Amino acid sequence: MTYSIGELSREFGVTLRTLRFYEDKGLLNPRREGLNRIYSRRDRARLKLVLMGKKVGFSLVEIKEILDLYDMKDGEVLQMQVALDKFEGQVAVLKRQREEIEHAIDELSQTMDAVRQILTQKQDEQKQAGEAA
Repeated sequence: MTYSIGELSREFGVTLRTLRFYEDKGLLNPRREGLNRIYSRRDRARLKLVLMGKKVGFSLVEIKEILDLYDMKDGEVLQMQVALDKFEGQVAVLKRQREEIEHAIDELSQTMDAVRQILTQKQDEQKQAGEAA
């Protein structure tokens, strides 16, 4: 099965420019028929992996390294080991980021509580001043 650039663009919600960019970076390799790009099932699968990799925070260079290992003929053992190592590293990064985000949310929530208290005080003072006048 083959896909046009428009079909992949619509299916994955990316722009044509994005697909051409990924092609320029060597992540996709559609064949050409005149001016048309014809994407294979392999290209579609690679695009899906690129987008998943980006979603979890991998750089395009890291994604390309993982994808390029698929082209090696080592029975996929090296590819799976490298991919697993990268995935474990990225999980650690994401967990650290989650902890930092949770800490930031806690701090911001405490600040919001303090501001609410001050605001309530000020509103009460204004209300009392208005009643006294």
